[in-house]
Amino acid sequence: MPTSSGTGEGWTGIGRGGDSMLTGERGDASGSEPIRKAWVISAPPLTSQSMVQAYGENARLCASPNPQVSLVFSRSRPLDLVELERLLEAVGWSRRPVRRVRRALENSLITVGLWRHDPRVPRLIGFARCTGDGVLEATIWDVAIHPLYQGAGLGRQLMDYLLDALRAMGTERVTLFADPGVLPFYERLGWELEPNGHRCAFWYAS
Repeated sequence: MPTSSGTGEGWTGIGRGGDSMLTGERGDASGSEPIRKAWVISAPPLTSQSMVQAYGENARLCASPNPQVSLVFSRSRPLDLVELERLLEAVGWSRRPVRRVRRALENSLITVGLWRHDPRVPRLIGFARCTGDGVLEATIWDVAIHPLYQGAGLGRQLMDYLLDALRAMGTERVTLFADPGVLPFYERLGWELEPNGHRCAFWYAS
């Protein structure tokens, strides 16, 4: 996977609430309240041709609750390691050496960026990667959605996009490791928790 320089650390950083730049609401457990909708800046419509040019053949639109904001999943758009570091730090992960992160990305089976489209400078707002043999088994790591974009179903769509790619490879079993507080999110998506329900969950191809 092409990269360009910085990064963070952790298990998963999704579904923890926070101000949503997509809906103009605060997505926490206590309910929703308006925030500064001026943060939402519209961009020119994203066509199929421009999406492929900017994000690659495997790019897919991510459903956005705000029609002014285009979100795109991409497996081939180069990741800037400094931008990736900022994303992972935003979800509370500590730094890892840049050289090690670059090697980890280069040796990953799949890396996925979720981009907020801008014709000049798209912004990385989500990320996930997986390792594995590309045939039988894979493990998902470093799932993150920027806190400002949580609470809008993006984490669920990110996992769907990644599992679709793994399913196309013929992968039979996928494992992930997550903070205990995030495991219920994966259980709701149909993942099977390991017997003690601590940090591990499994997905099986049907």
